[in-house]
Amino acid sequence: MWSKKNCLLTFAAVFTTTLAGYNANAQQVFTLKQAIDTAIANYGTIKAKASYTAAAREQVSQARRDYLPNVNVGVQQDYGTVNGQNGPLYGFGGLSAASAGPSLDHQNWNAAFGALYLTNINWDFFAFGRAKEKVKTAVAAATQNDKDWQQEIFKHKIKVAATYLNLVAAQQLTRSYEENLQRADTIRRVVVTRVKNGLIAGVDSSQANAEYSSARIALTKAKDFEQEQSNQLAQLLGVAPQSFTVDTTYMTRIPALPQQNFNPDNHPLLQWYKSRIALSDEQAKYAKTLYYPAFSLVGLLQTRGSGFGAGYIADQTDFTHNYWDGVKPTRTNYLLGVGVTWNITQPFRISRQVRAQQQISQGLQYEYELAGQQIRAQLDLSDIKIKNALDNYREVPVQVKAASDAYLQKSVLYKNGLTNLVDVTQALYVLIRAETDKDIAYSNVWQALLLKAAAVGDFSIFEN
Repeated sequence: MWSKKNCLLTFAAVFTTTLAGYNANAQQVFTLKQAIDTAIANYGTIKAKASYTAAAREQVSQARRDYLPNVNVGVQQDYGTVNGQNGPLYGFGGLSAASAGPSLDHQNWNAAFGALYLTNINWDFFAFGRAKEKVKTAVAAATQNDKDWQQEIFKHKIKVAATYLNLVAAQQLTRSYEENLQRADTIRRVVVTRVKNGLIAGVDSSQANAEYSSARIALTKAKDFEQEQSNQLAQLLGVAPQSFTVDTTYMTRIPALPQQNFNPDNHPLLQWYKSRIALSDEQAKYAKTLYYPAFSLVGLLQTRGSGFGAGYIADQTDFTHNYWDGVKPTRTNYLLGVGVTWNITQPFRISRQVRAQQQISQGLQYEYELAGQQIRAQLDLSDIKIKNALDNYREVPVQVKAASDAYLQKSVLYKNGLTNLVDVTQALYVLIRAETDKDIAYSNVWQALLLKAAAVGDFSIFEN
């Protein structure tokens, strides 16, 4: 038969299990893949360069449409006089009136309505490939923006992964220092008990308290480093600072390391440098097309209306103030023509611009070669880093086991009064250093692989 005590214990067990399940669901692991996806979606620089790429693509469409002919339609309706005068006239900047009438020997103020209806087509149908090169230049600019966007995404993936691994290592170090604090507290309690019983000198109690305080300070520093890495990760993700529950499997295993040789020629950074060179070359080609003339096709359809009659020259009363009679179309002219325009001094000016652009292309080529040298040096360094990290990884278990055995031995001896507290403290130092080396060794293998992925330009080497 169930007692009241048994019922309470059963209820407590069920409640504890439910609460544990809730906490397990609430503290979901924030994986590296989720971190990278979040960063790409939220980070401001990536979003900005995505917008620049979209703008460059629109400019390609604009460059293609620039080849279309200009079609102008104009309508005007006016009221004014038509006094004419013999003499030369040039309309600088269009600041002149187009009044047309007889050249009388006196001024008069006869006014009527008039109108002009105009359609004009002007098309540079051939300019020695100028329009085609303009489109190619726009395409090269769009390609450069796209490559810049892609290399920014790749670079940011590397940053996020490196910071994520640092946070994983920081959390593991925090746990190691928490265990160290517990060991220091255990020693302190043993020492205090033995001092109270008069088994050892009181100075051991002071030393144990000092070691306990030192362990607390070390734990605080570890937490500070963890919070710093968490804050940096939040910045890279483009989210508010928060506590992340990261994937700790990185600290329990090492990755499968690739054995094949890699060629970094397709590195996103090098592709971006290539696109800069290609854009500069296209700009030089486009500038060369400005050497040559442009052949144009023009077409004009013009209709006019006037309130002045055909006999106005002989009879200055032959006009009307009626609006409709003035603006009604009565005369139409058309014009078709082909022309060529060429500023013969243009090649002398543009040649210097072309030369300057070619020098820019050469400078960009030097930058590309330097970037390639640095990436290949980084690739060699990553192989060395991987080898050294693996060497340390293989040594760590030996170090941790030896340090654990030594600490266990010294602590047992101390509890039985066979050694002093200094020996126990020294063994504790060795153990925490070994555990720290273990955490760092695991992290360094992953970091070395990430360095290789960064050097090769292929994030899947690390991601997979």
